[in-house]
Amino acid sequence: MRAARLALWGLLPAELVPAFLLVAGIPVPPVAVAVAEALILAVLVLELSVLLRLYAAARRAGAVPRDALLGAVRDLVPTVLARLVVHELRAMHSLGLWLARRRNGVPPGAHPAAYTGPQTALMYGMIFVSVIETVALAFLIPWPLVHAITLVIDVYGVLLLVAMQAACVTRPHVVGADGSLRIRYGALFDLRIAADEIVRARVERRYPDGRLVTLREDGVLEVIVAGQTTVAVDLTGPLAFVRPLGRRGTAHTVRFHADDPKAVVAALMSAVGRRAPGASGSAAGPTAAGTTTAGTPTGLTSAPENPAREPA
Repeated sequence: MRAARLALWGLLPAELVPAFLLVAGIPVPPVAVAVAEALILAVLVLELSVLLRLYAAARRAGAVPRDALLGAVRDLVPTVLARLVVHELRAMHSLGLWLARRRNGVPPGAHPAAYTGPQTALMYGMIFVSVIETVALAFLIPWPLVHAITLVIDVYGVLLLVAMQAACVTRPHVVGADGSLRIRYGALFDLRIAADEIVRARVERRYPDGRLVTLREDGVLEVIVAGQTTVAVDLTGPLAFVRPLGRRGTAHTVRFHADDPKAVVAALMSAVGRRAPGASGSAAGPTAAGTTTAGTPTGLTSAPENPAREPA
């Protein structure tokens, strides 16, 4: 099993080297091609044999074919590698959605909430710099092989940056019609919170330090966009989540950024008010920007924004 996992990490580079040589116009000896193809074939046979053994073991344990196959793939493919591949595939799919002006995972009656505002200028700046770098290196590098490798990497890097921004645009946060909440960041992070797991939501602007997905020691999960969060959601209990590369954790409070945080809190209150037994149209909901009615049944509030930086 361990040998099969290690072999998977070397399979992609082994395939890319002949492609780079071909693009660069460097002739490859037939013997080298034959040896490389034989090694790749041996790796594929090894992976297939291990996959079949894992599948057979799962079927003997009583799993249905689909679950047995998915379980075998999960056991064989390293989690980090699998998630990296999935993230890139979703980002490229989002690029198609962006061009088609469509969004992912926004059902009828749901409230989508954009979060790309603070990072848009930065992302487009990075894309512009990457394009300039690609063009400059194309003229400066005299060696054909290095030139070809650099060109392929730079072009793919620009495409990936555009796809990452497209994923953030086409995969917004979503407040469901039932009061559920889905917090996302492009193709990298996706957290679903059921309506009955939410105790309170409030507008709360903070400027924390940390990575995109940061779990604090006090159990607060922060999904940070361009160094800020604007909405805080308190939960009824610990909520499990998965980080972008597969590590797991639990949190009792979630902070995330939304371009219009008051609209997110208002949508949550409206959904809770409709769901509450005997609730009327005026029982819960925003009465003015940043305020709520006194009859809100679940403690959802919209607090004044706090401009103070969060202590490290």
